[in-house]
Amino acid sequence: MTATVPEVDLGDLRKRFDAQLVAFLDRQDPDWPDGAPRGVFTTLHRFVLAGGKRLRPLFCYWGWRAAGGADGTPIVAAAAALELFHAFALIHDDIMDGSDRRRGEPSVHRLFADLHARSAWRGDPASYGRSTALLCGDLCAAWADQLFHECGLSPAEVHQGYGVFATMRTEVIAGQYLDLVSGVGDGSVASALTVVRMKAARYTVTRPLQIGAALAAGSPELLGALAAFGDPLGDAFQLRDDVLGVFGDPALTGKSILDDLREGKPTVMMALARGSADRAQAQRLKALFGNPELDPDGAAELRSIIVATGALDRIEQMIKVRTDAALAALAEAPVSAEAATVLATLAAEAVERHG
Repeated sequence: MTATVPEVDLGDLRKRFDAQLVAFLDRQDPDWPDGAPRGVFTTLHRFVLAGGKRLRPLFCYWGWRAAGGADGTPIVAAAAALELFHAFALIHDDIMDGSDRRRGEPSVHRLFADLHARSAWRGDPASYGRSTALLCGDLCAAWADQLFHECGLSPAEVHQGYGVFATMRTEVIAGQYLDLVSGVGDGSVASALTVVRMKAARYTVTRPLQIGAALAAGSPELLGALAAFGDPLGDAFQLRDDVLGVFGDPALTGKSILDDLREGKPTVMMALARGSADRAQAQRLKALFGNPELDPDGAAELRSIIVATGALDRIEQMIKVRTDAALAALAEAPVSAEAATVLATLAAEAVERHG
C-alpha cells in the first residue's frame, strides 16, 4: 500500500477542486440578474473560496476511484459541487447558532448586518443580516445542484449519483432540525449522538464516498462497505469538531471558543460532563453553559469542569474507538490498495486535526 502514497498529491487535488469552483463562479458572473446588488455574489465568491479543508470533495473523489473510476475533470467538478453544498450548510448553521465567526472571518450574516449598520439603513441590522445570509445559503444549495449536473459526466452517471446526493441533502436538513429539538430536549448522550450522525457525520464522510462510488456504478456491496468505514469515521470527525469548539485554538479553527458554550450547544461532550458532574459542578454548569453573556473566565471554568468530570477523556476514547472501527472496516473493504491508503490518510487528517 505505502508504495502508492508518493503518487497521490492531495494538495494538488484540492487545487483542482478550487479551480472548478472558480470556473463555475466565473460562469455565474455574466448571468447575475441586471439591477440586483452584487453584494451577495461577491460575498459568496469570497466565502466559498476562502479556506476549508475540502474533505467532502476528497471523499467523493476517492469513492469514485474506489469504485474503479478513472481520474478526470468531470469527477473533480462533481466532487467540487459538495463544497457548494457545504457552504449552504455552514451559512445556515451560523445563522441558527448565532455564530459571528467562520474560517477566521465574520460569518455571512454578520457581514451583512455590519453592512446595514454602516450604511445607516432603516430597520434592524441583525434581521437584515440573517435574512440576506439565508438567501446566500439557498443560492449555494442551488449552485451545488447545478454544478453537480453540469460536471461533464454522462446523464446516466449523474443520475446514478444523484439519488445519494438527494439523500444527503435530506439528512442534513433533518439533522439540523434534530439539533434544534435536542437543544430543548433531554440533553442526553444518545440524542447528541443521533444529531452527530445525521447532521454532520454522514454528510462529511459516508455520503460523499457513496456519491462518488455511485457515479462510477459501484456495487451495493461497495456502498455498504464505504458506509461501514464512513459512519464511524464521520462520528469521530464531528466529536473532534466539538472538542475543538471548546478547547481549540481560534487562530487554527477560525471560530471563537465561546460560541458553543454561549449557545449551549448540546454536544456529546457536554452531555457526558452533566452526567458525571457532582452537585457543585452541576450547579456551575447550569449557571454558565448556555449563558449568552459568558466571558473568557466563565469559559475557562467550564473547560475545567469538563476535564474534571472526565468528559474530555471519554470523548477522546470515543474518537479512538470509532476511528479504529473505521480503519478495521476499511481493511475489509473491496477497494484498491491505492484507495485504501489514501482513505486511511484522510481518516487521520479528519480526526487528528487542530483546526
